[in-house]
Amino acid sequence: MDRDANLLHELSPVAERLLERHLGNAKEWFPHELVPWSLGRDFEPGEEWQPADAPMDEAVRSALFVNLLTEDNLPHYFRTINGLFGIDEAWGAWSKRWTAEEGRHAIVIRDYLTVTRSVDPVALERGRMVQVSLGEVPEPETVADGLVYVTLQELATRISHGNTGRLLADRAGREIMARVAGDENLHHVFYRDATTALLEIDASEVVLAIDRQVRGFEMPGTGIPDFAGHAKAIAAAGIYDFASHHDRILQPVVIGHWRLEHLEGLRPEAESARVRVLRYIERVGKAARFLTERRQERSASDASGGPRAPALV
Repeated sequence: MDRDANLLHELSPVAERLLERHLGNAKEWFPHELVPWSLGRDFEPGEEWQPADAPMDEAVRSALFVNLLTEDNLPHYFRTINGLFGIDEAWGAWSKRWTAEEGRHAIVIRDYLTVTRSVDPVALERGRMVQVSLGEVPEPETVADGLVYVTLQELATRISHGNTGRLLADRAGREIMARVAGDENLHHVFYRDATTALLEIDASEVVLAIDRQVRGFEMPGTGIPDFAGHAKAIAAAGIYDFASHHDRILQPVVIGHWRLEHLEGLRPEAESARVRVLRYIERVGKAARFLTERRQERSASDASGGPRAPALV
């Protein structure tokens, strides 16, 4: 813990600069101005929701469900972030600002889903109770692990929100998800650049964290009821899949921005970790290409009326 405290103190001027940059780039917005309230009507007690209330691809509905319940777990994310970074210096100010911005996401997405009847509100509330009662979130053990994980996770969340929005038929939904994705991108850039600064202080520590977090990466949301089923549908629709993870996260951030292949002066254990994670990223890329080709083959077969290939599990 002393090591982490010293690293945070050494990084504090960087965090202060990144926070100032973030505040300069962040644009004020208001959830109530984006929600199409005129589409709403009362839910009578005991009224059963029907998918026909808001026709859409069920994979998109799954994405909306998972995206919102992930945002709902904010109290536990704040607990983790606050425990890692503490309340002092710029880190404490950043944690509070991040929490305030993330809180808007659950507000605006829930209002939109309720007004448009895009998901079953009973299932949504029951899912929220399960998710938040469990409080299941990633718990990185070191500052380096935490920074690496949230860098990857914030970008993954941006991709998921953005791709979900592009598949919605209504302009309000697209604008809401684009606005949320914009916030997530700014959060990603803060963490990415803080990790870059940490690489200059202790590259070996960061490479060891990259190895652990990349190979063990999971999207937050594993406590959501039937998360595996929703994740499978989301991947099959190309909203967030192996290709997204490899091509838009691992390659541009780990290989490109952090220049993992070109870091020098690593300790022996960090050098071994670098080799291990580079091989893992290569395997993810191969798996992504295979799964993408299979999905395209199934789509072409469906379009032509031919036999459908068996689903991948």
